[in-house]
Amino acid sequence: MAGAKNHEYHILPPSPWPLLSSFAALVLASGGIMYMHEAVGGGWVFLMGLAGVLACMYGWWHQVLREAHAGDHTPVVQLHFRYGMILFIASEVMFFVGWFWAFFDFSLFPTAMQVVDGQVERAAEGAAAIAAQWPPKGLEVINAFELPLLNTLILLCSGTTVTWAHHALIHDQRGGEKRGFWGLLGVGDRDGVLKGLWLTVVLGLLFSSIQAYEYMHAPFPFKGINYGAAFFMATGFHGFHVLVGTIFLIVNLIRAYKGAFTPKQHFGFEAAAWYWHFVDVVWLFLFVTVYVWGGWGAPVHGG
Repeated sequence: MAGAKNHEYHILPPSPWPLLSSFAALVLASGGIMYMHEAVGGGWVFLMGLAGVLACMYGWWHQVLREAHAGDHTPVVQLHFRYGMILFIASEVMFFVGWFWAFFDFSLFPTAMQVVDGQVERAAEGAAAIAAQWPPKGLEVINAFELPLLNTLILLCSGTTVTWAHHALIHDQRGGEKRGFWGLLGVGDRDGVLKGLWLTVVLGLLFSSIQAYEYMHAPFPFKGINYGAAFFMATGFHGFHVLVGTIFLIVNLIRAYKGAFTPKQHFGFEAAAWYWHFVDVVWLFLFVTVYVWGGWGAPVHGG
């Protein structure tokens, strides 16, 4: 029969979302550049672009979910989704490689500068050999074994809880009697999926809150010194990824309440779990290199 489907691939119908997303991203980037250059209306252009990007994300992903429920996501299509997610995470790895590269470049080949009474001063030519140290002379660093260590434990625990939820989904550990605290949240006593997701989301929010507190009390500025710039860019982008991952998990939590996942078809959940584990691993490298090794030998703030 003409037009009959005799393959397992999904041929997409025409969609407006790729084109609209491109225009929204262009407006978002243009507004951000205008805002940073203090152009008139730059902030409003940025917000318009952000609203457009969020709307396109919702519309596009909603279309993908409709395709999944319609049976278009065959095993071959799901396999290719996994390939795509692996490549996306690989690109994110290379993104963070750039920040690690900058941090190692600053630390192994330090600029001759020092911090005096909170002000950054470049050392005189004759004193370059003395002042060229890392962290810069006079700079106080964050104690790696206080809040950063606590956040490390929190992220490691969150990796455990999301793995628990994933295995519970694979083995169909759902439902049960709704009683006690979990019952108030509409979670059954044998529902490892919802319990694991709830705990992961709470731990992710706790991590972000502690990091925000750490930033507010950081003893060094963002601008004017390469240590502060490298520190805030590396850990700040990781914090942004934690927020994105938390939103990703919240969406999956809502979908899990609606019964959208099955033991054999749950790529959305699997992608969120992979992304969260990636965030965990990056933080371990950040903790060891930026907090522990990067601040070794420098005076500790409040110590």
